[in-house]
Amino acid sequence: MHRRDFLRLASSAAAALWLPTFVRAEVSSPRYFPINPFAWSEATIDDLQAAIFRGSQSAASLVKSYLRRIHEIDRDGPAINSVIELNPDALKIARALDRERKAHGPRSPLHGIPVLIKDNIDTHDRMMTTAGSLALLGSIAPRDSFVAKKLRDAGAVILGKTNLSEWANFRAHRSSSGWSGGGGQTKNPYALDRQPSGSSSGSAAAVAASLCAVAVGTETDGSIISPSSFCGIVGIKPTIGLVSRFGIIPISQTQDTAGPMARTIRDAAILLGALAGEDPNDPATEHSRDKSSVDYTTFLDSGGLRGARLGILHKYSRNDGSGAIIRSAVKIMKNAGAEIIELPNDLSLEKSGDAEYQVLLYEFKDGLNKYFSSLGPTAPVRSLADLIDFNERHKEKEMPFFGQQILIEAQNKGPLTEQAYLDALEKCRRSRAEGIDGVMDEHKLDALVAHAGGPAPKIDWLLGDRDGGGCTTPAAVAGYPSITLPAGDVHGMPVGICFFGRAFSEGPLLKIAYAFEQLTKARKPPGFLPAIG
Repeated sequence: MHRRDFLRLASSAAAALWLPTFVRAEVSSPRYFPINPFAWSEATIDDLQAAIFRGSQSAASLVKSYLRRIHEIDRDGPAINSVIELNPDALKIARALDRERKAHGPRSPLHGIPVLIKDNIDTHDRMMTTAGSLALLGSIAPRDSFVAKKLRDAGAVILGKTNLSEWANFRAHRSSSGWSGGGGQTKNPYALDRQPSGSSSGSAAAVAASLCAVAVGTETDGSIISPSSFCGIVGIKPTIGLVSRFGIIPISQTQDTAGPMARTIRDAAILLGALAGEDPNDPATEHSRDKSSVDYTTFLDSGGLRGARLGILHKYSRNDGSGAIIRSAVKIMKNAGAEIIELPNDLSLEKSGDAEYQVLLYEFKDGLNKYFSSLGPTAPVRSLADLIDFNERHKEKEMPFFGQQILIEAQNKGPLTEQAYLDALEKCRRSRAEGIDGVMDEHKLDALVAHAGGPAPKIDWLLGDRDGGGCTTPAAVAGYPSITLPAGDVHGMPVGICFFGRAFSEGPLLKIAYAFEQLTKARKPPGFLPAIG
């Protein structure tokens, strides 16, 4: 079952609102659909603000345009299945923001800009927050997440919520990225038979298809970087503590973060500035004091590669064409004045081994039980044990393709005081010094560079995901920032490059990534092909 199959436009085209509920996802072969021209395809935040400033557009007219685009691309047409629910109050909010702009001017660069957010991020409105699970059908968060509040404070229009790999891809070992019981299968907009990666699948696919200006995803290990790479967009996984996790359905208190997903580095930087900030509800944000910025665009420099000392990790590329793309990217960076350090292929930054997975199991059980408790007495499920039981009772709808082994493994873990958890956590913490920090100190690096992921393999509900390459774990375990952006393509399918480094180095990483983007302009809009190969 999935709730977006009953999403329908209201009878008024101007209102263009969806009515959410759930029905079973049907399997169908992709077929070619002609795509109508869209005025705001590939439009940046600056493009949209310029149109509003000229008076040719308003927040309300932009919301209508993006709603029509979602109807054409996501519902009918190619049906990439990226949006799980639309905000029934989006147009009302946009009109109020237009009145406010006229009276007082814009709040920020995001004033009136349509934004989509992942469906594990709480909003206290008429939208549900379900992590893609039927078990949370009807669940309305008792309060806004920090992320939602920051977006509203900036004047953004939260257009709706995006589909995801159910429970942020922490349910089964043989899962299909982008599939959830509540939302069905999200497809890669470059080729509809290809997976979008995950778990922020819908956010990545929606941004790639120009269904919004920008989107917010979340990551524990790879869930922003990998789908951004597969779908040919920019993704930023911030340092843990730069963006509050309050009101986000959790996996790990030590690795979870929300982050921007956009088509350009500049747009991602604008969104990052809006999301960053301290929050008493998330103690990790105390570490960001005096280390965050409200305007990350000040770091953008087209000459930012000149003099940068970059450590290249070719070992994470694959023999599928991605290796050649990364090698070409390295030559471009070298010609732009970067000093390139080729790191040995036997170098391993992944020092934590199985410890990371053990930490996630413990923290998932603890965090999810706390989240369910925060929903109050009307919560559809009260505990991880209840969730497992719900899935078993509704397995035809929730588990038609893969099971819930990870949920069961997590349920079997004890409290966070257990020695096994503490030992695993300590090993992960040591891996930070032995991994990224150690290599950067030894070679005096400004950043590390690797293949971020892609090209995308086919969607496979029988055997599950196949490895798409990439290097996300070192930064994820360390809690350090990483940025991906398009570097090229293989037979039309995007391949991303990833820049990552020390804690709170978002500014220097953006400087390097922006310079690379301006030199390469590697992003190409998706073609919504039925299949590749």
